[in-house]
Amino acid sequence: MPLPIAPVGEGFTVKKIVADERNKRHLENLGITIGTGLTVLSQVGGNVIIRVRDGRLAIDRSLAMKILV
Repeated sequence: MPLPIAPVGEGFTVKKIVADERNKRHLENLGITIGTGLTVLSQVGGNVIIRVRDGRLAIDRSLAMKILV
């Protein structure tokens, strides 16, 4: 399921990233790779706020739709 559809407060593992190479590299630099655990903290105005490793990130909906958990 795409990340914006995931329930808030639950932990997930990234199964697939369906983005172009540029966006995949950007997500890797943020610490989001296949197999990474993350938690959806909230969804505000189409953006998704997640906890990845030791940090929190806000990802816009269009990029978050490319992250499958």
